[in-house]
Amino acid sequence: MSETVNKKANKLINEKSPYLLQHAYNPVNWYSWCEEAFEKAKKENKPIFLSIGYSTCHWCHVMEKESFEDDEVAELMNKYFISIKVDREERPDIDGIYMTVCQIMTGSGGWPLTVFLTPEKKPFFAGTYFPKENRYGRIGMKGLLPSITDVWQNKKEDVNESTNQMINILNQVSSFPSGSVIEENIFENAYAYLKRQFDPESGGFGTAPKFPTAHNLLFLLRYWKHKGDDEVLHMVEKTLQSMRNGGIYDHIGFGFHRYSTDSKWLVPHFEKMLYDQAMIAMSYIEAFQATHNPVYKKITEEIFEYISRDMTSDEGGFYCALDADSEGEEGKFYVWSYEEIVSVLEKDELELAVKIFNVEKKGNYLEEATREKTRMNILHLKNTISEDEEELYEKIEKIRQKLFTARKKRIHPLKDDKILVSWNGLMIAALSKAASVFENSKYLSLAENAVKFIFKDLVNEKGNLFHSFRNGKSQVLANTDDYSCLVWGLLELYEATFNVNYLKSAIELNEYLIKHFWDEHTGGFYFTSDIQEKLIVRHKEIYDGAMPSGNSVALMNLIRLAKITGNKRYDEYIANLEKAISENVKQSPISHTWFLSAIAFVRWKPLEIIVTGDLNSQETKNILNEIKKHYLPNSVLLFKSINDESKNIDSVSDFTAKCQSLDGKTTVYVCENFACKSPITEVENLLF
Repeated sequence: MSETVNKKANKLINEKSPYLLQHAYNPVNWYSWCEEAFEKAKKENKPIFLSIGYSTCHWCHVMEKESFEDDEVAELMNKYFISIKVDREERPDIDGIYMTVCQIMTGSGGWPLTVFLTPEKKPFFAGTYFPKENRYGRIGMKGLLPSITDVWQNKKEDVNESTNQMINILNQVSSFPSGSVIEENIFENAYAYLKRQFDPESGGFGTAPKFPTAHNLLFLLRYWKHKGDDEVLHMVEKTLQSMRNGGIYDHIGFGFHRYSTDSKWLVPHFEKMLYDQAMIAMSYIEAFQATHNPVYKKITEEIFEYISRDMTSDEGGFYCALDADSEGEEGKFYVWSYEEIVSVLEKDELELAVKIFNVEKKGNYLEEATREKTRMNILHLKNTISEDEEELYEKIEKIRQKLFTARKKRIHPLKDDKILVSWNGLMIAALSKAASVFENSKYLSLAENAVKFIFKDLVNEKGNLFHSFRNGKSQVLANTDDYSCLVWGLLELYEATFNVNYLKSAIELNEYLIKHFWDEHTGGFYFTSDIQEKLIVRHKEIYDGAMPSGNSVALMNLIRLAKITGNKRYDEYIANLEKAISENVKQSPISHTWFLSAIAFVRWKPLEIIVTGDLNSQETKNILNEIKKHYLPNSVLLFKSINDESKNIDSVSDFTAKCQSLDGKTTVYVCENFACKSPITEVENLLF
């Protein structure tokens, strides 16, 4: 970002968002999304220049440098437009609508998102990144702004017709025709697509770029469990191991970068997102349950070491992201020259590091000519290192720590220290699952501290949940993603602690979601509540993209809550939500893999497992640990304490009253659709 010395601040200087603050010293007269801006546009009869991005977005930085810091472009914007900046992470409701507009108008989308609106917030032109000058067939800002101005001033009827058509389309897109139940062949179709796209050489799906879309892997693990086909499991394991070995993984500081720009997972887009860490960690945890391969446990531990070290606030919440750029260059913080490594390591360490991390004197990526100039290396592995190679592990860890210490001295990428409830919910879920499976109390503390922080600082006296926090909570109320992901986290936290209060909180939040977000006409959850700001349409998010949609997560939550509580009322919402989205799922199963995972929970032998006993006894601990060893994705695990009311599921569940301890022993009831088999008191009799 440019120097701010002697520059005049615009209205963004009073905002909390790191992204908006990045633009606070632009010569553009930026407004945040506020009525003042729209009233000014109406009064002066000017269109709105809406720019949406986020703080760790590389091309957002490029467009700022080229155009928004440029006096010539700023003069055009200030003279003919009212300019509004939006942080897509702070206002996903606004971003969701206008990204849909861009996709309808252009066939694609991305950030920075550029949309021209009427003062009534209706869109009439959209695009993404625009350079300052015309380049590579793409119109530049210096040509675009006068063209839009001419249309606005001289072709108002065309603008009005265009906006009315777009509003009609948006309303159609946001209302789904009610369909029928999901049939078994939809699962087959989703698997068949992933199988066709699978890269047998490098893992993952498709070619470049490759995204670590974890919910696809979670779906495949469930499909494998149901079908028993080892080829399905191989697809998951090959992908997880290749991702871990590639440059998309930060081998020095841990954590995964956003995606790989090539097909071999070598050259990443270097930003790190909290939701990626959470979802990817969940895929490694479940892969560990399915295979008991200790490598997956170690990778999970490394991800959480990164989260605990770099992404956890003093309050207990988890930060959003790390930028891809530092010192104006993408990836500069993460890459190494051979000479830098020589200066850090001893001779024997250097030889091992060069071999293990595939370091070359001329650099190990980019085209030959460019490589010779930069001589930089992205550290990566050729093969997964087994935990059996303990001595090698120790040597590599010593090297890693030395390189990590040296790297700490570099200028770090910008950290977006917003705390978003939705992404925190995912991380709470991942940490809780890991705490349960790996018996790790540190992960449990991280998850519980985050929950305490959210309920302390992001819920008001009326019980309304807020979306984000930075230097105090925002005034933006929580959306469907926030509620559904936090409920997910609380459900996982319950199974890790059996503290019924977490379950009660999950139920309360879910009830609020139903009351204020549910579409009574066609089913499904709107993205915003009935008490939030009214935008040009009230839309629904249904596609599982970078993270699962709020509707997919809500469906899984409803199914789990129905199994936990025995409350038949949830069944109606489950059925209606399935029908509301089923036509879209049929058209593109691959775009709804977490939604399909939820449906699979109901279809593929769902279990209710109730354990009755004393949670402090070794006998109970042994039985619970044995259960948690197994990969049982379509199950709920409930605990009925014989001596601690806070851990007695009877206060929430309608069907556990009859599940009593036999002869004072820890007793397990395995039930399918609330029909229980004979109780089990011996750990060796547990068969799943």
